[in-house]
Amino acid sequence: MDTTTWQPPLLWRAALMLARALVALLARLEVTGDVPAHLRRGPLVLAANHISPFDPVVMIAACRERGVAPRIMATAGLFRAPVLGAAMRHVGHIRVDRGTSAVHQALDDAAEAVAAGSVILIYPEGRIGLDPGMWPERGKTGVARLALACGAPVIPVAQWGAHEVLPYQAPKGMLRGIARALWRRPVIRVHFGEPVDLGESNATTPGAARRATNRIIDALTDTLAPLRPNEPDGPRHVDPGRPIDTTRTHRRTP
Repeated sequence: MDTTTWQPPLLWRAALMLARALVALLARLEVTGDVPAHLRRGPLVLAANHISPFDPVVMIAACRERGVAPRIMATAGLFRAPVLGAAMRHVGHIRVDRGTSAVHQALDDAAEAVAAGSVILIYPEGRIGLDPGMWPERGKTGVARLALACGAPVIPVAQWGAHEVLPYQAPKGMLRGIARALWRRPVIRVHFGEPVDLGESNATTPGAARRATNRIIDALTDTLAPLRPNEPDGPRHVDPGRPIDTTRTHRRTP
């Protein structure tokens, strides 16, 4: 593997600083755990839970706290925005065309980025989770397939509290959510866990990607649990606009 270190552009380094300032304005950020020094510049895959539209800003801010500048796999809709899309392409983020035949191109692009020594941030659930207890849902296999194909380590990154800043239906209700956050300044906790033992060595082995994905979601769930000790069954803050979907409930691997 070519592990030439990818260098984040100046625009992206500035965005990391801006994200940290924005989170500090709206909430109290607590970051625990760490990324081993030899992995901070990649190759590395960060697998994060997804609970709010505010998650990317929180994750960027937390990564800056740990000296990591990840490239993000993000939905194609963001890349179509006139200014934001151009900026995301410029700094090297990876477009994901969900629900189309082009979705596989995203994995190829991510594999190329990892091979170039990048840190890639991915949400293995593939969407903002709709589990009623806001625990990680059954994951998509893309993260596992990427990691197994590249031989890159996977670190689970759990976060809790971003759902108290922006509602699920943002931009609808966004101003109300921001005003509430400015007044209450909720605590947002982020924890970088230990690298996941995927238990597999080859993505082409039948069932390997699904088994490795389950291990990633198990590790993400274990990493999240200490961040919400007083909310084990469900969130204290309930977003009335958030739908519930139990069809993708994750069941721990025996």
